[in-house]
Amino acid sequence: MPTINLKILVLGACAFSWAQTLNAAPLAYISNQLADSVSIIDTGSGRVVDTIKVSGKPAGVAVSADDKFIYVSTPEAKGFTVITAKNPRQVTHVPVSAGALGIATDNKNQQVFVADWYDNTVAVVDVGRLTVTQTIPVGRSPSGLVVSPDNRWLYVANRLDDAVSQIDLQRLAIRNTTKVGEHPFGLAIDTKGKRLYTANVESDDVTVLDAENLKRIATVKVNSRPYALALALNDSLLFVTNQDDNSVSVIDTAMLKTVALIDVGDKPEGISSHPDGRLVYVANWFDSTVSVIDAKTLKVVKTIATGEGSRAFGRFISHH
Repeated sequence: MPTINLKILVLGACAFSWAQTLNAAPLAYISNQLADSVSIIDTGSGRVVDTIKVSGKPAGVAVSADDKFIYVSTPEAKGFTVITAKNPRQVTHVPVSAGALGIATDNKNQQVFVADWYDNTVAVVDVGRLTVTQTIPVGRSPSGLVVSPDNRWLYVANRLDDAVSQIDLQRLAIRNTTKVGEHPFGLAIDTKGKRLYTANVESDDVTVLDAENLKRIATVKVNSRPYALALALNDSLLFVTNQDDNSVSVIDTAMLKTVALIDVGDKPEGISSHPDGRLVYVANWFDSTVSVIDAKTLKVVKTIATGEGSRAFGRFISHH
C-alpha cells in the first residue's frame, strides 16, 4: 500500500477550501475600453483572475440577476457582447444599434436594455433569443439605465435633455419624465426602490428623486464632473465618481449632504458596490486601475491594476 503524506494531504485540503472560498466570492467585471478587454476581479482575493478579449471598445456592464451572464456594451461594434460567468468566455455578440452604451438587465433574467445615445432610444432585448423585441423612444442622448428592485420600472438618464424618464416595464412605454441637473449620466436606486439618484456631469451635483413619481427631493453639490454613483452601508451612503478631480464624493443619504471626499485614481468613472454593502469599487479610466474603498473607514484599501481605459459603466459586480 502506498504511503500517504498527511502534510501534503492537509495542505491540499486547505488549498482546495481556500479556492472554494475565493470561487464563492462575488466577481467584478471591468470593461477596459482602450484594451478591448474585460478584466475579472475576484473580490475575495482582490486580484484579476482572468481577462476576456472583447472588441468594439467595451464600456457599459450589466450582470444578470442570476449571475450567469455578463452583458458588455460595445459602442464601436454597435451592440453588446455576452460573457458566461462559468468558465468565462465570450459566447456571442448581439447587434443593436450604432450608439449602444448604457446597459442594464431586468430582475427576472428575461430582458436586457440598451440605451442608444445617437438614436434617442432604448432597445429591449429578449435574453432567450438575444434579439431586439422593441425599441422605446426616450429623451436625447440616453446613457445610464437602472431597473427598480420590484422590476416595475426602468429609469433612463437623458443627457442632452437634462432629464430622467421612467419606463413602465409592463407596457414598455414612458410613464413620466422629470428635469434634473445638467447632463445626467449615471443613475442609482436604493434597495427598497424608494429613491433615485442622478449624477449630473455639467452642473456638478446629484439630483435626488422620489422613485415612484420622480418628484425632486433635493440637489446635492459634489465635485467636478460627476459620472456615476453607488450606494453602500444599507443605502446610508452614496458614493459619486468625480471625473475631473480624481475623487469620490460621499453623500449621507439621511442628511442629503456631502460628508467626505476620497482621492482615487485618475479619471474615475464606473462605480459599483460589493453585495456586503461595505466595499465600493471604482474604475479609473486614465490609470487603468480599480480603487477599492472601505465604506466604513472612507479610505482606499486596495488598488488593482486592470487594463487600459477601465470604464465599467453600470452594475459590474455579481450579486452573490
